[in-house]
Amino acid sequence: MTTIPATWMRGGTSKCWVFRRDDLEVPGVDLDDVLLALFGSPDSRQLDGVGGATSTTSKAVILAPSAHEGIDVEYTFAQVGIEEAKVDWGSNCGNCSAVVAPYAVRSGWVAATGDRTSVRVLNTNTNQLMVQQVATSAGGLDDTPTTTIPGVARPGARVDLGFVAPAGRSTGALFPSGERTDLLAVEGRGISATLVDAGAPVVVVRAEDFGLSGSETPAQLDEQRGLLSTLDELRRAGAVAMGLASERPLAERAIPKLALVAAPNRDQQSNGAVLVVRMLSMGKVHPALPITGSVALTLAARAAGTVVADLLADEGWAASDEFVMLTPAGTVATTYSVVDGQEVVSAVRTYRRLVEGHIELPLTARQPQDLESASA
Repeated sequence: MTTIPATWMRGGTSKCWVFRRDDLEVPGVDLDDVLLALFGSPDSRQLDGVGGATSTTSKAVILAPSAHEGIDVEYTFAQVGIEEAKVDWGSNCGNCSAVVAPYAVRSGWVAATGDRTSVRVLNTNTNQLMVQQVATSAGGLDDTPTTTIPGVARPGARVDLGFVAPAGRSTGALFPSGERTDLLAVEGRGISATLVDAGAPVVVVRAEDFGLSGSETPAQLDEQRGLLSTLDELRRAGAVAMGLASERPLAERAIPKLALVAAPNRDQQSNGAVLVVRMLSMGKVHPALPITGSVALTLAARAAGTVVADLLADEGWAASDEFVMLTPAGTVATTYSVVDGQEVVSAVRTYRRLVEGHIELPLTARQPQDLESASA
């Protein structure tokens, strides 16, 4: 039986299996097939693998030390399909990004320096540079749980994530269509949407355009299958307009994401939030907020004429370097700054190492045709 060394970690509001790039090189077996077999896909329960059967727990982080000047670690993210025999390589995961710096310091790839150690990380999916900072002491990683974030019940060790010059990493432009607001056709009507690419490509629409307040729970939205179908069709229309797909059926499941936005109402405990967000990921509502999505919303909020900026203007909001969003799990805040002439959007996440060990890979890896028949 072939075994693959792996570390199971929580990063932000996601859980991911962390692999060293070389350890996933299995002779004669495609990397996608290796991951699908390890995670137990396709299967809605991922019963015969280590996947968690949700979009936030069927994720892989693949790492290697970098030989490039100014980069410490190269990080590739994989969203492993659950019911589909498919691995999506088209996006980054901001929450899973939080495990990279601690893994690198613990592994000795980056030397600890003082109380805080910076790690320069290149996400290879989007060519996004991230500067991450973790606590260190006595020449090693300090993973004392000091910080609580919305969506995670217990405190974790803090990671500061800075997305450097995040605009246009997937498409080449902050607003790939050339417009700050587009009219997308879905089910015979036009919906005003902002198509923004920063951190991740996101289609942003007002919740009220779908008869929603924006305060609905993920469960309340997920049970509305007709609504989810409409939103996914709109998301696919956005993918075409952004140049991410040539036609709607060819749009990836993971990108672009779709955000429903609204203003906080007076009955909500907004805790300083100026925007309410419900974001779809892999066909369902995210239990909190993808951090890459929060980066996109941050830059959209600062650009006049977008759906986000117009909504905030209606509420009398003036652009601030701190941007607070209300999610199903609580508030998420980002910070905007300009460093050496480059925009940086920062967020605080936490991490925890859960398991260190090996995962057994089936002796006979399934071939692509076997995977397709299993998902039929």
